[in-house]
Amino acid sequence: MTTSTRKRRLAHIDYRWIALSNTTLGILMAGLNGSVVMIALPAIFRGIGVDPLAPGESDYLLWILVGYTLVTATLLVTAGRVSDMYGRVRLYNAGFAIFTVGSILCFFVQGQGNAAAVQLIVFRLIQAVGGAFLMANSAAILTDAFPPDQRGFAMGINQIGMLTGTFVGLLLGGVLAEVDWRAVFLVSVPFGLFGTAWAYLVLHETATIRKHQRIDIPGNVLFAVGLTLVLVGFTYAIQPYGGSSMGWGNPWVVGELVGGLALLAVFVLVERRMPDPMFRLELFRIRMFTAGNLAGFFSSLSRGGLQLVLIIWLQGIWLPLHGFRFEDAPLWAGILMLPMTVGFLIAGPLSGHLSDEHGARYFSTGGMLISAAAFVGLLVLPADFDYVPFAMLLFSLGIGMGTFAAPNTASIMNSVPPEHRGVSSGMRATFQNVAMSLSMTLVFTIVIAGMSGSLPGAMYGHLTAAGVPGPEATRLSGISPIGALFAAFLGYNPMASLIPAHTLAQLPAATQSAVMSTSFFPQIIAGPFMDGLRIAFAVCVVLSLAAAAASWMRGPRYIDDYETGRVVGPGREPTSAVEG
Repeated sequence: MTTSTRKRRLAHIDYRWIALSNTTLGILMAGLNGSVVMIALPAIFRGIGVDPLAPGESDYLLWILVGYTLVTATLLVTAGRVSDMYGRVRLYNAGFAIFTVGSILCFFVQGQGNAAAVQLIVFRLIQAVGGAFLMANSAAILTDAFPPDQRGFAMGINQIGMLTGTFVGLLLGGVLAEVDWRAVFLVSVPFGLFGTAWAYLVLHETATIRKHQRIDIPGNVLFAVGLTLVLVGFTYAIQPYGGSSMGWGNPWVVGELVGGLALLAVFVLVERRMPDPMFRLELFRIRMFTAGNLAGFFSSLSRGGLQLVLIIWLQGIWLPLHGFRFEDAPLWAGILMLPMTVGFLIAGPLSGHLSDEHGARYFSTGGMLISAAAFVGLLVLPADFDYVPFAMLLFSLGIGMGTFAAPNTASIMNSVPPEHRGVSSGMRATFQNVAMSLSMTLVFTIVIAGMSGSLPGAMYGHLTAAGVPGPEATRLSGISPIGALFAAFLGYNPMASLIPAHTLAQLPAATQSAVMSTSFFPQIIAGPFMDGLRIAFAVCVVLSLAAAAASWMRGPRYIDDYETGRVVGPGREPTSAVEG
């Protein structure tokens, strides 16, 4: 079917809504996939017969958690640049198909043990390739389809798709995990099959593709290898090394970070000399583009590890302290985080629509200030908090993030020439995804550093008070903080695996009951965990304020209409100047 035929068949439908509905479906599927896997990890590992807390097995947990984000972040700019060369719709359609194939492969993982875990990781990486093309092109397709004064609203609706997928994934993951771990991956397939067919049938290229462009092979290789080394180094930095609770002194980690940063520095030098560079450095001369990406980076850095650390707080401490079984905690953690999603759903489209009329500066800046205030509130909460103030703070975080996201994205995309929208969208998404990955490492590093000093003493004190012999309590108090956090995150009762069966059998019945109760381990880690978490929230306050400052720097002008050569600012008549 030709493009002209598709246009005639859909002539009665405004193409703006076709593009918006299809790209929102793609973003919803990506959000669904991320959260449904996160919440179902305990069932997945039980299903394939792997204990992620056993010695040498934690790598599988790390790669299933961060592998998707790592590959997506590495490929986003390349995906955007290739899309500018060969067509955004074409590569977006390919992304839908690749993602769907990856989901089907995950469902058909064969065997058990580490072999199954490796298959799952590889198939998740295939999903990530498709996800990169979806994420790199969705904002560019919307920018092509909508006029400048409606893009904020469109981006807001698009962001709703991501948040809706994330929340629905938390619920579906908890439900489906009880049925069959494979069903967790199957849930994305209907969305993918429908979205692939629909994208092919209804989307058509509206951008003008410049001819005789060349692929920047040196730039692609340097960027992919350099960024991969940096992200892998940061990932393994939170793993224990030798006698240390973290791996920042691991020679491999140091080598990966230094080597990756060196390659990225060479990449910048190479890009300045390429006729058709992968990374359009000249776009940073546009103040709105630079300020928006800087604000987006700081915003993602402040919130990237937020969902994970809140889930650990709820699953590992609050819910068990309130009588919930460890096995039930993942599902309830998703439900209790609903207020943040509601806040985002309310603020996202509203702020996007209002920013179309009044500009992005005040909404994006205000959104990050609201987020900073919410982080201050979380900072002062006790480990065993009252739920109502916690829910209000989550709602405020959702309002702040929703108020920031759509205006900031629309402002970035409004500021660039049409022929560079694909690579611009990829660059924007790369900054966001890299910051999300770094945020997880940053938050874990801070929390683990805070726990390292007080966790052994807390563990020893609680164990001896419960009647565990001193020598055994001393051995058990050597648990690594990252092991304790992962156990809490996965919904396990760590005491069941920490204390050998023969040791447990020798303890009095009252001691066995106390040590194995759902509240024992949460009481141990609550204090040490909060020591680190409060520092992490304080850093998030600073990062949110940095994002607000960067957002304010974008200036009052918010639309660069390159099609007419005019710039439109809030409360002003169009001018002939172009933001530079």
